Amino acid sequence: MSKNILIIGGGITGLSTAYYLKKEIQNKNLPYSIKLVEASDRLGGKIETVKKEGFTIERGPDSFLSRKPPTLNLIKSLGMEDQLVRNSTGQAYVLVKGKLHKIPSGSFMGIPIHLKPFLFSGLVSPIGKLRAGFDLVKKKSAPAKDQPLGTFFRYRFGDELVENLIEPLLGGIYSGDLDKMSLMATFPDFYETEQKYGSLIKGLQATKPKPLSKKEKKNRPGAFFALKNGFESLVVELGKQFTEDEVTLNCAVDHVEKKAEHYNVLFDNGTVYQADSIVVATPHNTLPKMFSEYSYFDHFKAMPQTSVANVALAFDKTAIKKDLDGTGYVVSRNSDFRITACTWTHKKWAHAAPDDKILLRTYVGRPDDQDVVNLSDDEIIEVVLNDLNKTMKINKDPLFTVVTRFKNKMPQYTVGHTDRVRETKAEMVSSLPGVYIAGSSLSGVAVPDCIEQGEEAVESVLQYLG
Repeated sequence: MSKNILIIGGGITGLSTAYYLKKEIQNKNLPYSIKLVEASDRLGGKIETVKKEGFTIERGPDSFLSRKPPTLNLIKSLGMEDQLVRNSTGQAYVLVKGKLHKIPSGSFMGIPIHLKPFLFSGLVSPIGKLRAGFDLVKKKSAPAKDQPLGTFFRYRFGDELVENLIEPLLGGIYSGDLDKMSLMATFPDFYETEQKYGSLIKGLQATKPKPLSKKEKKNRPGAFFALKNGFESLVVELGKQFTEDEVTLNCAVDHVEKKAEHYNVLFDNGTVYQADSIVVATPHNTLPKMFSEYSYFDHFKAMPQTSVANVALAFDKTAIKKDLDGTGYVVSRNSDFRITACTWTHKKWAHAAPDDKILLRTYVGRPDDQDVVNLSDDEIIEVVLNDLNKTMKINKDPLFTVVTRFKNKMPQYTVGHTDRVRETKAEMVSSLPGVYIAGSSLSGVAVPDCIEQGEEAVESVLQYLG
């Protein structure tokens, strides 16, 4: 008897789930059918590319780490290897108290593995360097199920290194507050390293590769991949794998009702779909309504989300007199800036701009400055240009700008997040068999993390349906 599999959500998690499910169904000639529904009018979620006047502008994610295989495997499966491009490497900076400092070589996520570059850096005061060095002699922290990232790092390195380097790098990944973010949901490896070696520096020295020579650095390929036709080309190619009947846009799920042998799924257009198994790949705040009969989803109501915006600015090369000898910078909270980072995108990605043009990508929306995301486009652009002119000299208006907002779209993994998600999934095994949740709200916000969750959901569905 044929079985119906419903995928709710057409972001990269839902799309990769549907793709791999269909592939398994075809390869093994399984009597299953799939249907993907997406509440908005387009697939891809945060992944979106704008092509304009020779520029390739990413509104959301622009690349992925080459060492994380899920995205690369998906691209290869789709036959898109010829679209892959590596980033150009270059010096990265951090802005502290209005001054740009090179991120010390031999550091990992802001942690100084090799001490000499750190000791000669002006990023941290002599007292701050001394305090950071206590990591080498301080006893390991008391065992804990979870704790804030800020608490963990401040214990090891003190406030100054955390606020001037670690927080701008790590907090920016999740658009979150280090003092509220869960250590075990974001960087559990740091805790495990500290517990094993008693010191993060010693542990990373023992486990990370030795520093490269100048020649090796010069010849080392970039750590990131992008797609030369834009990241959205991955979404477009995925969309081509499905028939019209298999994908429905502008269709949200109001409620899921468990029946004896299947699930009735009520769409917002009033129709009901009968599903034998379901993968929900939507933001966490949709779950309590969708499964209103099950109180164990209620904790998702309290799970916070932050807002961010990014601004792409296109210029003629003659517009900027004071150039940056690098690929960009992040901003410490100890600077009078509202932007949180700036990437010189044309230096990082050759395909992003014509040869005689400049493309900058800046970000706003610190956890303590959420109102900036609600400003008009013109007001946000004014904020950005005002901050950029503190580090460079811009003497012409942008050719054009692209402002992208993600309002309440950045899920925050607060302390205890991993346990809450694990407990929810455990409850679902007995009360909602055949229903699985996945996506950036649960276990990793990067594209490879989302695709990996999609692959795991496929395994769960096929195992459940036998």
